[in-house]
Amino acid sequence: MAMTVHVDIVSAEGSLFSGQGEMIYAPAIMGEIGIAPRHAPLVTRLKPGDVRVDPGQGKPMEHFYVSGGIIEVQPFKVTVMADTGVRATDLDEAAAAEAKRRAEEALANNSGKMELAKAQAELAEAMAQLRTIEKLRKMK
Repeated sequence: MAMTVHVDIVSAEGSLFSGQGEMIYAPAIMGEIGIAPRHAPLVTRLKPGDVRVDPGQGKPMEHFYVSGGIIEVQPFKVTVMADTGVRATDLDEAAAAEAKRRAEEALANNSGKMELAKAQAELAEAMAQLRTIEKLRKMK
């Protein structure tokens, strides 16, 4: 039997996942990280993107979209504390595309530093959601 690590994925709305995984992939601020059981302790920020949990034993990988947050890694436990999160299969492609369009429009009509920063953050989130949806589509 393969070694596993306990994984909890939570957001302000509640728990998204609690279970075992052979491998976890997350969009850390400096790039994607892969976490296996007995990984060295680590705490880092997450950027918007796809958190994946591979439960092993031939079971399908679990996908979650997070808008950012923090991941804490211990040798036998991984905790993802997302700002907001949702199962990737529950993402709304039309809403993400509309959010992307609005953010691009706001960037084009840039009227101040605060609005520019907000539009850039909204664009990054919408693009991350669309990339997550595309990844899921390719897997099917």
